Amino acid sequence: MDLTKSYSFFKPEDVKDRIHIIGCGSVGSTIAENLARCGITKMTLWDFDKVEDHNLVNQMFRQKDVGKLKVEALRDIITEINPDAAHDIVIEPKGWQGKIVSGYVFLAVDSIELRRRFVEKFFSSPYIKAVFDVRTMLEGAQHYAAVWSDEEAKQNLLNTMQFSDAEADAETPMSACGVVLGVATTVRIISALCVNNFINVIKSIPVKRFAIMDCFRFTLDAF
Repeated sequence: MDLTKSYSFFKPEDVKDRIHIIGCGSVGSTIAENLARCGITKMTLWDFDKVEDHNLVNQMFRQKDVGKLKVEALRDIITEINPDAAHDIVIEPKGWQGKIVSGYVFLAVDSIELRRRFVEKFFSSPYIKAVFDVRTMLEGAQHYAAVWSDEEAKQNLLNTMQFSDAEADAETPMSACGVVLGVATTVRIISALCVNNFINVIKSIPVKRFAIMDCFRFTLDAF
């Protein structure tokens, strides 16, 4: 892959550890696509779901991907962007079910309870480098991050997960027909900020632990 446009700014070989994307829907697929365009190849994709027609509105998938497992379709998209990734990508079509991981982790799965279980399981792990979490609504979104050597940041991240899937569902924007609402632009913006935060970590620039934005009122706060 020709990285001439970005290589002087970010060198993918500076990423020494594997990247895990847990959940390959709207956020996860967008993060993976952004990372692929940065030259990242060592990714593990975790998701058990298949691509459906309604996923095309706000996820990276294409019409020809409908019916495929999301991890398989996303692997194909990444390797079309960067053929060098073909031998480095690992897919986990059963999703994350407690398996040991190491490196950098992007939490993009639908379940807040599963996110909390992940953070609790690896809270004291010396093998996790950083965790990045993205949560989207319709117009707004939130991004959380913790470098795993920072005890306070880890605890702050865990503290944001102290609610149930049922409580999360109650706050999720729905159509009159009961369909979860989402637009690509909100996903694209917050996912890009998340990847930029990851790049800053690799470049030893202080991480933003929390960002909240309204993508249609053009407001952003980050701390």
